[in-house]
Amino acid sequence: MINTIYKFSIVLLVATFIQSCANSNSKTKTVAENTGQTESCCASKIEAGNSAETGCCSTKNDSTVINAYYFHATRRCATCEAVETVTKESLKEFYGSSVSFTSINRDENKDNLMIEKYKISGQTLLIIKGDKVVNLTNDAFMNARTKPEKLKQKIKSTIDSML
Repeated sequence: MINTIYKFSIVLLVATFIQSCANSNSKTKTVAENTGQTESCCASKIEAGNSAETGCCSTKNDSTVINAYYFHATRRCATCEAVETVTKESLKEFYGSSVSFTSINRDENKDNLMIEKYKISGQTLLIIKGDKVVNLTNDAFMNARTKPEKLKQKIKSTIDSML
């Protein structure tokens, strides 16, 4: 019983922290600022289920490709930004360009079909391969700033299990 209460408390604490991130005064960087590409282009291709092998982003929507998506608000705290940074670093370090990363601003892309499909309501980190979806949000927010190596290993073990 104590273990269940402890787990519930941790989940509640993480959820509260994630919600507070959306209300922070920190500014976000868009995909355009990070990669020179436009977020809306990626979002529209992802929404349509099209492959975006060239052009604005390298995201494919099929059952053989693994994609990482980070959904965030326009205003982000240091932890929100750390989740994105550590995820990008992990993917580059372990997989080069074979696993794509897409950062989607929920505020600017409210009509993105992925937000509805995956019921995104807050900052969310998903690893997706075909119909398999792994939500790493709790791990990401608990570890991105204080234990980034732990998050990197979680991302690696999750993706390795999908290969």
